Amino acid sequence: MSPLGHTTGEFWKSVSEGRSGIGPLERVDRSLLRFQNGAEVRGYDPLRYFEPRDVNLLDLFAQFGTVAAREAIADSGVAWTGDLRERTAIITGSCTGGQSSEDEQFLELYRNRNPRINPFTIPRIMGNAAASRISMEHGITGPVYNVSTACSSSNHAIGQAFWMVRSGASELAITGGAEAIFSLGFLKAWEAMRVVSPDTCRPFSKDRRGLILGEGAAMLVLEPLDAAVARGATIYGEITGFGMSSDAHHITQPSPEGAARAMRAALADARIGAGEVDYINAHGTGTAANDCTETAAIRCVFGAHAGNLAVSSTKSMHGHALGAAGAMEAVATVLALRHELLPPTANYTTPDPECDLDVIPNEPRKAAAEYALSNSFAFGGLNAVLVFHKAGRNGN
Repeated sequence: MSPLGHTTGEFWKSVSEGRSGIGPLERVDRSLLRFQNGAEVRGYDPLRYFEPRDVNLLDLFAQFGTVAAREAIADSGVAWTGDLRERTAIITGSCTGGQSSEDEQFLELYRNRNPRINPFTIPRIMGNAAASRISMEHGITGPVYNVSTACSSSNHAIGQAFWMVRSGASELAITGGAEAIFSLGFLKAWEAMRVVSPDTCRPFSKDRRGLILGEGAAMLVLEPLDAAVARGATIYGEITGFGMSSDAHHITQPSPEGAARAMRAALADARIGAGEVDYINAHGTGTAANDCTETAAIRCVFGAHAGNLAVSSTKSMHGHALGAAGAMEAVATVLALRHELLPPTANYTTPDPECDLDVIPNEPRKAAAEYALSNSFAFGGLNAVLVFHKAGRNGN
């Protein structure tokens, strides 16, 4: 569920064509903001997916996460049993939870002087609302929780789910992220940071002017490869490694050393060498600080091989969905490997000597990549990196 479409197929079509979902904000009064554009999920009708009583119970982010999970579970073809439900984990990522619901109630209380708060406010704003709803819809009674680590939330969630399945702690996992951040109060807070672009997102381009905020959700179903093969499931790709680190440096300014540590940890966990990686879905926010720092980190880890890597930022199309960004990028990365088509960095105009990587400018590229990294680097210096491998046995 994304600014690029409401299904995986629609999302991939847009990503693979380099089509942007960035446009004028529609759900807030943009005359009150210095920036006018965002990557909103457009044309979404909650009553297509939920009964009215459930819409009242669920903030938009939880609706997005629930719908994405339904699609992933249906596509997986999993046959639920009581034992499997007990052995399944749900781990989601969301850094803001029900931001819009919180903002609405503050507006009622402080501006409209209405002391009567909606009794569903707490269930709507809690960060685990999507995870809990998915659990209840599918009767899943294993470990269920939400991770909140700013822009690395869903990469942390997916990585932990991967480790749980690999270790045998869970037989299956539903994991990803969900976010819906387009409320005026939250946008004003981002405005104050002066990192939002006044026009569009141009990662790695010398004339980049900042990030574009986005929203949406993406969910994955993870299980051991042998189990997926045995039941004839469609296998889109393999997760083979996960690494994380903390910069211990600065609350908002990234550190190349911290990002490099996370990438090295992910490669070590996957038991592959740096020279085996073909593609990186970059964190690539389009801010002045991030893109050159990430470039330096990639060059630090990959050395001379950095010149052979294809690197792109799909945030140039779906925006920065904060806690859901890593999940969207995981889907984009897995499908890029599956379809042998690497998504471009859209809106690219001018090379930057400090971002001297092959950033796949503007046009997708046919390439039979085997291994790919997906990077997430968050405020607070929290880094999470996933390693994906092209689908193996029975993966076509």
